[in-house]
Amino acid sequence: MEPIRLFELASQQSRWLSARQVIIAENVSNANTPGYVAKDLKPFTDLIDKTDLLMVSTNQGHIGIDPADTRGFEGQKTPTWEVTESGNSIGLEQEMIKAGEVNRNFSLNTEIVKAFHGMLMASVKE
Repeated sequence: MEPIRLFELASQQSRWLSARQVIIAENVSNANTPGYVAKDLKPFTDLIDKTDLLMVSTNQGHIGIDPADTRGFEGQKTPTWEVTESGNSIGLEQEMIKAGEVNRNFSLNTEIVKAFHGMLMASVKE
């Protein structure tokens, strides 16, 4: 039986989300610092794309997925919304949107892990 990698993947995403939240907090705390340039992490999908996670077909009737079809898209860098006269590029609204994204992604991650854990527990019950 193949090892289940979902929990490892969820843990990696949680660490990435925590690191992104720290960077967002640094951006907000430096909102009035002259010359401060907003920072962000590379998207988590970029990190996952570097690993070769492929679906495994265990039966001839299973439909295969061509990895070239799913990896053909590249992320875009979003420009900052505002740059002040002091050279500061922090937009508080933009940072709050990023913080909301982190919160939603962390909640989704948690719910998926909880559901998967429930399925695993149901499968081992007699």
